[in-house]
Amino acid sequence: MDETNALIEQRKAKLAALRSQGINPFMNKFTPTHGCGAARAKFEDGTFPEGTPVAVAGRMTAHRDMGKSQFMDLKDVTGRLQVFAQKQALGDAQFEIFKHLDLADFVGAEGTLFRTKTGEPSLKLERFTVLAKALRPPPGKWHGLEDTETRYRQRYLDLISNDSVKATFLQRSAIIREIRNFFHERGYVEVETPMMQAIPGGAAAQPFKTYHNALGCEFFLRIALELYLKRLLVGGIDKVFEIGRNFRNEGLSRRHNPEFTMLEAYEAYGDYATMMETVESLVKHVAQRVLGTLVIESRDEAGAVTKSIDLRTWRRARYKDLVREKAGADWFDVTPEERRRRAIEDLKLAGDIAAGYEDFEVTGAVFEKLIEPTLIQPTFVTHLPRQLVPLAKLSPDDPETVEVFECCINGQEISPGYTEQNDPVQQRESLEHQAGGEQQKLDEDFLAALEHGMPPAGGIGIGIDRLCMMLLGQESIRDVILFPQLKPKGAA
Repeated sequence: MDETNALIEQRKAKLAALRSQGINPFMNKFTPTHGCGAARAKFEDGTFPEGTPVAVAGRMTAHRDMGKSQFMDLKDVTGRLQVFAQKQALGDAQFEIFKHLDLADFVGAEGTLFRTKTGEPSLKLERFTVLAKALRPPPGKWHGLEDTETRYRQRYLDLISNDSVKATFLQRSAIIREIRNFFHERGYVEVETPMMQAIPGGAAAQPFKTYHNALGCEFFLRIALELYLKRLLVGGIDKVFEIGRNFRNEGLSRRHNPEFTMLEAYEAYGDYATMMETVESLVKHVAQRVLGTLVIESRDEAGAVTKSIDLRTWRRARYKDLVREKAGADWFDVTPEERRRRAIEDLKLAGDIAAGYEDFEVTGAVFEKLIEPTLIQPTFVTHLPRQLVPLAKLSPDDPETVEVFECCINGQEISPGYTEQNDPVQQRESLEHQAGGEQQKLDEDFLAALEHGMPPAGGIGIGIDRLCMMLLGQESIRDVILFPQLKPKGAA
């Protein structure tokens, strides 16, 4: 029998011993008056004087047997509190229960707050209840689970062991709450649109397929929120937003997960400039409310600042100007063949440019591989090639570009935004070109909605996961998604 199985058997024996004494080690309910860390904080700041009665509950993370005295640490989402027990105060029967407790058990404790001789805020125990017996031991490194595979595959162990990980996900929740507050304060209406769609639209991506037995037809998990939200502009909801999951049947990477969280928002009578202001104000609002600062710093293990992102200043730069800076002032004046040659030979992008790439895709590879990763400080890249964004309006001063921005921070795109196309004839032509002439790929219901009249509007999308990565200083998308997609355990 290996060590883990032996420990499990020991814990099962303790479970049986508790039950033999008439103790239910899996209680239905316990009502704490305060969180463990909250009670400690109120005692330390003087809100609770010594002797204040409290009831707390949490997981036991430390246990010290001192004979006729026992110490244990209880921990919940608010923090840790030391509990002190004396045999004389509890009586023989309750005190005997301590021998059947293990690390990771859940315990409810009632008593009064005091400070030990060493100055530690503690709870003097008057009674306690076993709330849930843990039959498996905690991870080997109780205070800091480090095995990456285990951290992602068994996230609950990661949350138990790593306070910083738990803090990240609590902050992610706060970020989403403040995003909602921001849009509600501006008069936006939050909605929910279908995740299963007959035609996946709003982006160029490979969808996941499913089948509806009762309807007898194929559906797709949505790749974007856009087209249904625009239907609501047609219907008269002038400011609308949704936060929801999108699904793309594509690769995994440090910045990509097959299911991810998106915000999309649309404002009637606005344009791409309106939405640039919205994105800048939103990110500042969230950073200030959640983090209390507009300067986001990353630090190494020694505490030295390795990167600083200043959200107080937002640059605006045209796509073509950035490409010229990197690829040459005459980049857009030479032939497509020369652009391809330069990209492959001079800029060393041979592995990033497929044989069938169109000219705009060659330039797109230059931007994506050589420019975007350098945009650490907030930058709105504007006026993108029209072929990249078929759902946006053409720029009046340059019909080869569209009124579009990509907001790049920390070397990756955080948010695209458009002046939305509301001309149904031009929209059909753009979508037909994107579909390569395949009529069945067109969302005719969406096009019919536009024919009923959609007001001029600005729209944005924000990748919530990438926004969290930037604000919380995380380098991998897996560190801001509670349960990221992984290969099945044992798969090659």
